[in-house]
Amino acid sequence: MKRPQRQTIEIDVGELRAVLERARQEPISEADYRKMKVAIDVLAERLTRTRTTEKTRAVVEQRPLESSQSAPQGGKHRAGKGHGRHGASAFTGAQKVAIRHANLTSGDRCPECTRGRVYTQQKPKTLVRIVGRAPVEATVYEMERLRCNACGQVFTAEEPEGIGADKYDATAAAVIAQLKYGTGVPFARLERLEQQVGIPLPAATQWELVEQAARLLKPAFDQLLWQAAQGEVLHNDDTGMRILRLAREPSDQRTGIFTSGIVSLWQGRKIALFFTGRQHAGENLADLLRRRAKEMGSPIQMCDALSRNTPKQTNGVKILLAHCIAHGRRQFVDVAANFPQECEYVLESLGMVYGNEAWVREKGFDAVTRLQFHQQYSGPLMDQLHTWLKEQLDEARTEPNSGLGKAIAYLMNHWQPLTLFLREPGAPLDNNVCERALKKAILNRKNAMFYKTVNGAWVGDLFMSLIHTCELNGVNPFGYLTELQRHAAEVERTPAAWMPWNYGENLTLLATAA
Repeated sequence: MKRPQRQTIEIDVGELRAVLERARQEPISEADYRKMKVAIDVLAERLTRTRTTEKTRAVVEQRPLESSQSAPQGGKHRAGKGHGRHGASAFTGAQKVAIRHANLTSGDRCPECTRGRVYTQQKPKTLVRIVGRAPVEATVYEMERLRCNACGQVFTAEEPEGIGADKYDATAAAVIAQLKYGTGVPFARLERLEQQVGIPLPAATQWELVEQAARLLKPAFDQLLWQAAQGEVLHNDDTGMRILRLAREPSDQRTGIFTSGIVSLWQGRKIALFFTGRQHAGENLADLLRRRAKEMGSPIQMCDALSRNTPKQTNGVKILLAHCIAHGRRQFVDVAANFPQECEYVLESLGMVYGNEAWVREKGFDAVTRLQFHQQYSGPLMDQLHTWLKEQLDEARTEPNSGLGKAIAYLMNHWQPLTLFLREPGAPLDNNVCERALKKAILNRKNAMFYKTVNGAWVGDLFMSLIHTCELNGVNPFGYLTELQRHAAEVERTPAAWMPWNYGENLTLLATAA
C-alpha cells in the first residue's frame, strides 16, 4: 500500500494574524481553519519534549503515590551511583608512583607523642595529576657527525640503545586502530589533529600501519572465532553498511551490505565478533557454527524475530532459539501514547520480570538456580500476561489492525522463543548486549560513512572484534593490541595463550623466563 503524500500549506505570521482578525468579525472559512490547524499542530509538535528513554515511567503517565507511600520529608538527598568524581582507583591505566615518607619508616617512634610507634597504613593518600599528550608522538634523534678535513672520513655518533629499527613503534598502530575502530575517529580527522601538533601523519600512512598490524593479529582473531563458536549462548543481529568496491556475482540479486554482530558467551567470558559484507546475520552465524566442535551441546541463539537472523544451515548443530523481550516490549512503547492503560499493564508486567533478573544478577546465581528462580517468580507473571494478551484478541477488546493489536500479535506469535528463559538454563531475556556491540559499527559508519574495499572492511572487523572483546572483559585494548604486535611470533605459535583474558599471565611467564 502506497503511503499518502503529506499536504504542504505555506503560512507566514502575517496570514495567521489576519485570520485571527477575521475570526473576530465572522466564522472562519475552511481555508483559514486549515491554516490555523496546521500552525497549532506544528507548535504542539515543537513544544512536545522528545523522549530519550524507553523506561516505563517516561513512556506512560505514572499515578501519584498515596500519602502513606510517599518518601519521608526532611531526609538528605543521596546522589545516585556514578554522579561523583572519579577516585584514584578508577585510573587503572595511570602510571603509579610510590612515595616514601622523607623522615619516617614503619616501626619508628612517633615524633608527636614519643610514646607509640608508627606503622604503614593499608591505604596511602593519593593525588591524581592529569597531563595532555598528542595521540601519536615522535622523537627526532640528532646524531652528531664529524668529518676529517684531510681524508674526508665522516664519524657519526652511535644510535641510542632501545630505540628499535622500525620508524613506527607498535604503540603507534595500536593507538591509531583504537581511535579509528574503537572510537570512530576517521583517518583524515586524526591526520589534521596530528598536523596541528607538528607530527605529520598522512591518512594513507595510518592505513598502512593498521593493515600491517592486522596481518600480525590474524592468528589471535582466528582463535577468537574458534572459541566464540563453542559458546553456550550466541547473540546476533546486523546493521547496514557500505563498501564502495564490492564485486558481486551476476546472479546475485541482493543490493544490501551489512555488518553483523555476534556476541558469544563461553566459560563466563564474552566474545564480540563483527562481519561486514553481503551476508545477513544468520548466514554469518552459520559460518561461525562450522567451527563448532561436534561434542559441544546445543547452543542458545538470541536474536529478534527477523527471519534473516536465524541460520538456515547450521552444519548439523541444533539451535535453541530465543527471541528478545526488549524488541517485543518496544512494540508497546511505540503505541503507549494511544493506549496508555493497556501498555502500562504490559510494561509493568515485563518490568517485574526484569526486576527478577536484576535480583538474580545481584545475588550471583548460577544458571540452574537462575532458571528455578524465574520459574517460581517470573513464570506466573508471564502466564498472567499471556492470558491477558489472548483475551484482548479473542474477546475483541482490541482491534487486531491497530498499533496495540499488532504489538499483542508480535508477542503471541513468538511466545515460545520469548519465554525460553523459563525452560532452559542460561537463556537470556534480551539481545541488548549485541545491540550495544553494534554501536561500534554504527559509530564508525556515522563518522567514516563507508569502507572502500572488502579488505578494508575485514581490517575494521578484526580490530572492532578485538577491541570490543577487550572492553567486555575489562581489559585495556591499547595494551593488548600493542603486546600482540610485539610478540607476533609467539601469537602465531600459540594463539590460545594470547587471548584478552590470559595474555597478561603469558607476559609474566615470558618475563620470568628471560
